[in-house]
Parts: sequence; structure tokens; C-alpha cells
Amino acid sequence: MTKSQSRLAFWLLIFATAVWGSTFIVVQDGINAMPMMMFMGWRFIIAFGVMAAIRPKALRMTKQTFRQGFFIGIALSLGYWTQTFGLYTTSATVSGFITGMFVVLTPILAGLIYKMKIPASGWLGVALATVGLALISLKGWSFGVGESWTLLGALFFSFQIMWLSRWATPSTSYSIAMTQVGTTAVVFFIGGLFIDGFQVPQGQAVWTSILFLAVFASALAFIIQTWAQSHMNPTKAAIVLSAEPVFAGLFGVLVAGDVITWRIALGGLGILAAMYLVELGPRHSPEAIDDLSEPHQGF
Repeated sequence: MTKSQSRLAFWLLIFATAVWGSTFIVVQDGINAMPMMMFMGWRFIIAFGVMAAIRPKALRMTKQTFRQGFFIGIALSLGYWTQTFGLYTTSATVSGFITGMFVVLTPILAGLIYKMKIPASGWLGVALATVGLALISLKGWSFGVGESWTLLGALFFSFQIMWLSRWATPSTSYSIAMTQVGTTAVVFFIGGLFIDGFQVPQGQAVWTSILFLAVFASALAFIIQTWAQSHMNPTKAAIVLSAEPVFAGLFGVLVAGDVITWRIALGGLGILAAMYLVELGPRHSPEAIDDLSEPHQGF
């Protein structure tokens, strides 16, 4: 992997994170109009169709690549599901912080399961990102059932991030991304059928929301994430992805007229400092966090 590829992967993952940060208002409008499970099912089904239409040859993949994409998709689906269950009994701000704890769980899992070594700069970046998330999200909270569901969701998201960096290669990234999205579509659509029954989106506004999410926040964003993480350590990826609430806040200011508070500003600076640390700061060091000295492993 060249330095230019590493830089491109870093900035592309930031772009994907910004796209996801822009979706909070769109998703909120959509799930107010139809049940969340069916809404997400349509989103990911359309996204899979778009990805297959763009590159149909990617459907021809090895069994190993399919298994990898399938398990990554299961982790992503369970992350969304448990996060949603948590939102029934906890606030969105607390949910945002606990979900963002994948930035801590990812390096812990990578170390425990795959014996990956995380340099001191990586742990410092994790700490800065965690403090930033807390400043943006928390205003006092207690830990109950809803928070437990949300923490479980963060754990599933950690597996998704870790497995992407562990299994994806530049040559298999598209197939893995497509399989991940297709698996998520099936999980949500079947879940929606059992919980709410079959429903078709009604009205131009709902279809606009679904199409935007399907094309940009699902097909494009997951293609980018998977390719970027094939060039990136999972800890570094988790730190970059933790910037999602920063972009959500920026879009809230630009679109919804929200006000930037000192907590949001400081929290955002903390996350940006974490990203600077893992991308630019240790470049000259042999401990550089994006050093993928370990080969990508099969499942």
C-alpha cells in the first residue's frame, strides 16, 4: 500500500462519514412516515439493486468472499436493530454517545481476537474521540435497559468495522460491500414483514428520502467504506467514523438552523484532533497506526 493510497482511503472514509452525518434529518422524516423496519428494508434493497446494476460481475465471487460479506452484513443489521430497540427507552443524545463507543470497542476486540497491536498514538486518538463524543452527546444519563441495548449495538458495529479491515481487499471490496448491503436488506425486510407486514412507501417525500439514502448513504457510502478499510487499520477507521455526529451537527446548523454550542465545538475539535493524530501526526513514526503489516485474513 502506497502513502497516496492510504491518504486517499482516509479522505474517502471522511467523505462517507460526512454522508452518513447528513442523513439524520432524512431518516427521521422517513421513519415518521412508515415503520422503520420496512423503511430500512426498502432502502437497502434499492441500494443492492443499484450496486448490482453498476457492477454485475461483482455478483460472481468466491464462497469465502460471500461468507465474509454475509457476516459483516449480519453484524451491521444487528447493530441497527439493537440501536433502534435502545432508542425506545433512551434519548437520542445518549444513544449517539453509546453507539460511538465502537471507537473504544473496536481496538479492544481487534487486540483480543486477532492479537493486533495498537500503538500509543492509537489509544490516545481513541481517548480524544471518546471525550469528543461525550462533549457532543452527554448531558447526564443513567444506565438501564435502553442503554444496554445500545451498547450491544455498538459492539455489533465494532465487529462490522473490524471485519471490514480484516477481510476486505481492494479486489474483493465491491463484492463484500454488495453482499453486506444485500444481507442487511434481507434481514430488515423479513423483520419488517413479521413486525409490521408488507408495506410500500407512499408519497413523493418518502420515496425521495429512501432513494437518497439508498443511492448515497448506502450504495455509495458502503462501497467507499469497504474499499477505504481495505487500506486501513480498524482502530483508525473507527476514529474516523466517530466524526459522524460532528458532521450531523454541521448539517443541523446548515439545514435545520441548529445552534453550535461550546460543547459541540469542543467535542468536534477533540474528534478532529484524534483524526489528525492517527493520520498526520505519526506518519514519520514506525508505530504509524495505518501500517497494515499483517496480511488480510480469510474467514
